Amino acid sequence: MNCVNYKTPAGKNNLCGRTIAAVRKKLGISQRELASRLQLYGLSLDKNAVQRMESGQRFVTDIELAALAQVLEISYEELLSSPPLQEP
Repeated sequence: MNCVNYKTPAGKNNLCGRTIAAVRKKLGISQRELASRLQLYGLSLDKNAVQRMESGQRFVTDIELAALAQVLEISYEELLSSPPLQEP
């Protein structure tokens, strides 16, 4: 029986945390502001949930991924790229 590891090679629970943090900072918004914007999409998230996503301590659902892409105005591919995509 094979054991499946659902963590990144660095031991994180998601691929998008670093990108979320980088894009959020580039937009100049706080974790609390990002949580507020996500709440407008019907996600019941607070600042602590955003912090746990960014640090890789929390899994991110596909529904959350869709809302994050909308709020951060980036594609799913950009969210899932790790490390964050560099600007030209």
